[in-house]
Amino acid sequence: MELLNSLIYMLGEMSPYILLGFLIAGIMHAFIPRRQMARHLSGNGWKSVVKAAAIGVPLPLCSCGVLPTAIAMHRNGASKAATSSFLVATPQTGVDSIAATWSLLGPAFAIIRPIAALVTAMFGGVAVGLADRQVQAEAMECDAAAEENIAGFKAKCLAAIRYGFVDLVGSIGGWLVAGLIIAALITVYVPADFFASLSQRPLLSMLAVLVVAIPMYVCATGSIPIALSLMLKGLSPGTALVLLMAGPAANFASFTLISKEMGRKAAVIYLLSIVAGALLFGLAIDYLMPATWFSAMHQGDACSHHAATGIFSLICSGVLVILLIMALLKRIHHNKLINTDMTQNYIITGMNCPHCQATVKKAISNVSGVTAVDVNLSSGVAAVEGVHSADAVVDAVRKAGFDVSR
Repeated sequence: MELLNSLIYMLGEMSPYILLGFLIAGIMHAFIPRRQMARHLSGNGWKSVVKAAAIGVPLPLCSCGVLPTAIAMHRNGASKAATSSFLVATPQTGVDSIAATWSLLGPAFAIIRPIAALVTAMFGGVAVGLADRQVQAEAMECDAAAEENIAGFKAKCLAAIRYGFVDLVGSIGGWLVAGLIIAALITVYVPADFFASLSQRPLLSMLAVLVVAIPMYVCATGSIPIALSLMLKGLSPGTALVLLMAGPAANFASFTLISKEMGRKAAVIYLLSIVAGALLFGLAIDYLMPATWFSAMHQGDACSHHAATGIFSLICSGVLVILLIMALLKRIHHNKLINTDMTQNYIITGMNCPHCQATVKKAISNVSGVTAVDVNLSSGVAAVEGVHSADAVVDAVRKAGFDVSR
């Protein structure tokens, strides 16, 4: 029962930000040309990394809400380096959490927190770029039709909603649920007083905070009262900063999705950059800066900036659950369609993103005799119904820029 309550609570905390992330991802897909995104954020050099970090620092997105936005950036042409920089910087801070940090923890924390996020993001992005020297051109290999060139504001709004709340949910929904369940397990089974005995050992307490904070979910604003409570229990300000950095920036949902989207190497570097940055800035606060700068200002209602689950959160939770269920039903329908005798299945290679998926589906749908098409991005299987020529389907897919086999 406690696990279920924790899962429901975390879903309520996360869902508004996740839906915001899906919305931003859809807007980026429909309104920002892919070539423009690639031009600014496609390189592995420091310029694209700095741009991505600077964009991410003020955005009020949590570690789960940033995922769909970052994935859309990557699929629209942003390099792994720039995407990693955005992923590290964005969830650590935001205009809302900076104001809350100033109110509860003081101006020093409020100033150092975004600086630490920016520096850590730049370091992580450059490291990913050095490890990934090959030009990431997959997102630009799609046929020009994948750009969709949507005309009209209304059509673009509809395309944004479909991409953000249908295509992207179907692509990453399962991984998101898995990460949420793992985070809930850790939240329930790690004792609340785990750190009390470590108050006299700053480095050890920082490592302990990292062990607990990295896998679990906590947003940038929600981490502030937790950091305050650690300091009130006698832990050092540096340890509190470690939580403020590592807690929002990393969790199992982030790591699993980054591994799937950009590879295990990028995910490991992303995680190590957060760990290294949090420890370095934490130690700098404890040993190089005056302790008076980091005395907690207020002990009052630490949760005033992190509202409890209310009507809005419940509505967002319900919407997210419905979207995930719809994505699951669509996948089940696809699997049933594959096993239908009247359906011919084609293995498509070269699809890297929903843009590619849409291009393949459109190309096959235009073949004479085709009555229904379902293209699964993750499996690469296109299930085609109707009395049609297999050679015509193969020819249409190849003309669209992809390889195909039966």
